[in-house]
Amino acid sequence: MTTDILLLGTGAFAGRIACDLAAAAKEPVRIVIAGRNGPRLAWLRTASNARAAIFGTAARFSTEQLDLLNQAELDDLIGRLRPNVVVQAASVQTSSVIAATGDGWSKLVAEGGLSATAVFQTVISAAASRAVLNNHPRAHVINCCFPDVVNGLLKAMGLPVTCGVGNVSILANSFAGVLNDAEGAAPDLRVLAHYQTIGAWRRPAAERAGQTPRVWVSDQEVDDVFDRFKSVQLTPEPAIEVSGGAGVPLMLSIAAGRTWAGHAPGPLGLPGGYPVVWRDGALSLNLPTGLSEAQAVIWNAQFEASSGMVVEGGKVRYTGKLAERLRDHGVSVADGFEVSDLDAAYHEMKALRDRLQA
Repeated sequence: MTTDILLLGTGAFAGRIACDLAAAAKEPVRIVIAGRNGPRLAWLRTASNARAAIFGTAARFSTEQLDLLNQAELDDLIGRLRPNVVVQAASVQTSSVIAATGDGWSKLVAEGGLSATAVFQTVISAAASRAVLNNHPRAHVINCCFPDVVNGLLKAMGLPVTCGVGNVSILANSFAGVLNDAEGAAPDLRVLAHYQTIGAWRRPAAERAGQTPRVWVSDQEVDDVFDRFKSVQLTPEPAIEVSGGAGVPLMLSIAAGRTWAGHAPGPLGLPGGYPVVWRDGALSLNLPTGLSEAQAVIWNAQFEASSGMVVEGGKVRYTGKLAERLRDHGVSVADGFEVSDLDAAYHEMKALRDRLQA
């Protein structure tokens, strides 16, 4: 039986994606949800098929139980199902750390930035991409776990990744909602946004500051993005009602072989988020007139170069305040590590996280 979309993960983010796929599917599509938690898998299968019935779509869901940290089990799964799209939404670091307080780990993430969690977000994503590379390289990998940064790490490891979901598309679709409301129909909108530009919209409009995304409406760049889109308000916690759903049209378009234009973070392993188009079985950038790919990449890369994590050749390097905080805690990865040493870096960072959460 053909598998159109394989969704890895059973957490809240994966659940939202499954439910949105069920409601949005326009053509028949078979989706397999895979993960370790048996009762949760049973519920997601039930809920997703129920939503397909509610909305009258031809989406059909089944499940596979396995340990996503077990490379052999992932290899077998990908080899058996041979999915067209692999959506990787499982992580050993919950996204709730964005809004968490009260322990040393959440303080480190708040001070140093989300790239403190990058190795945790990469472990399962790397295993999934490796399984695709070795068992079904025609599959398209959509990594949902911190794609602005992690996708570059996957690329440096020689692993396949098409793009991510969320981040730039959270803002782009939120801005599109404002234009729809004001103008009746949204004009051509293109947004260049790194995940570090999202935080301002989690605060009230009067308190917003810092570097904004770059936004073009009908090929004209917006001068004051904060003012033009001041009515946009995100939640303090991850905006999963928007972020997971924003990737669903792309997932369904790949599965159905349809053209699609929108926004995605980490396309083809690039840093940050961009306007993109899926056409003829491939993803490419869809930049506004006058903006080159090199200019767009440089603009996005500046954020992690200032403070975060950058991948240069085959080496990962922490920068800015995050590097300082990691050095304060005496971990060797503060001075960087080779991409081939991801597992060792993960275990050292896990030991640090366990200690700070104790």
